[in-house]
Amino acid sequence: MGEAAAQETPTEALIKGHAMPGEGWSVTAREDALNRLITMGIPHRRDEYWKFTRPDTLTQPAPEPAAVFVHDEAPLFDALDRLKVVFVDGVFDPTASDDLALEGIKIERLAEATSDLHWAQDLYGALEKNGQTPVVRPLAALNTAFATDGVLIHVTGRPSKPVSLIYRHESEISDAILHHLIKMDPGTDLTVVENGPAAARFNKVMEVEVADGASFSHVRAQGRDHERRAATHIFARLGSESEFKSFTLTVNGILTRNECVIELTGDDASAHVAGACVGDGAFHHDDTVFITHDAVNCESRQVFKKVLRNGATGVFQGKILVKEGAQKTDGYQISQSLLLDGDSQFLAKPELEIYADDVACSHGSTSGAIDEEALFYLRARGVSRREATDLLTLAFLAEAVEEIAAEELRDEINARLAGWLERHST
Repeated sequence: MGEAAAQETPTEALIKGHAMPGEGWSVTAREDALNRLITMGIPHRRDEYWKFTRPDTLTQPAPEPAAVFVHDEAPLFDALDRLKVVFVDGVFDPTASDDLALEGIKIERLAEATSDLHWAQDLYGALEKNGQTPVVRPLAALNTAFATDGVLIHVTGRPSKPVSLIYRHESEISDAILHHLIKMDPGTDLTVVENGPAAARFNKVMEVEVADGASFSHVRAQGRDHERRAATHIFARLGSESEFKSFTLTVNGILTRNECVIELTGDDASAHVAGACVGDGAFHHDDTVFITHDAVNCESRQVFKKVLRNGATGVFQGKILVKEGAQKTDGYQISQSLLLDGDSQFLAKPELEIYADDVACSHGSTSGAIDEEALFYLRARGVSRREATDLLTLAFLAEAVEEIAAEELRDEINARLAGWLERHST
């Protein structure tokens, strides 16, 4: 037994700690994902897209304990009229959730959709599998294989209010895996908001199929428990004249890795991905984005801003791939960091790969300190150094926050950022 245990690979050790649901329409996709995971193996620092982020605590068999943060703040998005779907440590909470019935939309739980025939059968794991090329994403394959729950959303119209996915953390050793699948019919519209720390360790995949003329909007806030760790993935495929917008706010967490993989397959489609994070101390935040243009006259924007201090680390890895024939592509990418001390660091890897000749693509990445001239200007007019620093920090983050289309959501995100800065002022 000792010799067998010594020969067990890290991938095998991780797999052994999970149980795969053994019935229903998702079995084939789960088994395929497991085989892919075994072939790929778990990520290592030697992997090109993991060289800036240590994956150890995301791949070890058991999660590191994470203390539950107690606070008296009002819940995020509390004033928003929304349909609430609540998960506690990765387990659906029916008492805290709303009735899942809403016009223009059908919502089911992944754990309960076990019939042999289901609309999700052809989609579950399909975008995740497609997103494994040319860069492998083992933690996403792990999710598809072993996800215990999530929501299946079929959008057939224009729901009157957003769907709100709320993640609560109550156990210091919780290890949650959730998989959400969203199918949007042509001409439909949906807004999804997400918030909450979720678990001590959280692995989440969201697959979004945006059909011709459909519009998907996504606003996410990750926090507040500082000791949590998370690996999240969004896989999206866009049809003709469709729109996809996603914004993420991250304010705490020892380790967060957010991956977003988008494929524009229909002409005149648009994809915007943005993020703002503020980190203090033992904080490592990684945004990894891969956008593929495979159609004519499509637009993509990547806007990421990070504010770091007291030794915090920010990572951005973003790529725009323009395939042959994807003419009139408009691709924009910007990643910037504001370092509030000399101990923090920002690691960036922006990339363009273009195989068409009629395109307008650009990328830029900068890192720097507070503008001393602007700081002096504010202080000369009676503004304290702390308040001036906070004002300039919010101004720095504004370009990313402005990517949120809904004004009420944008205002709430700005308010939460201002609150975080006030609590962490020195």
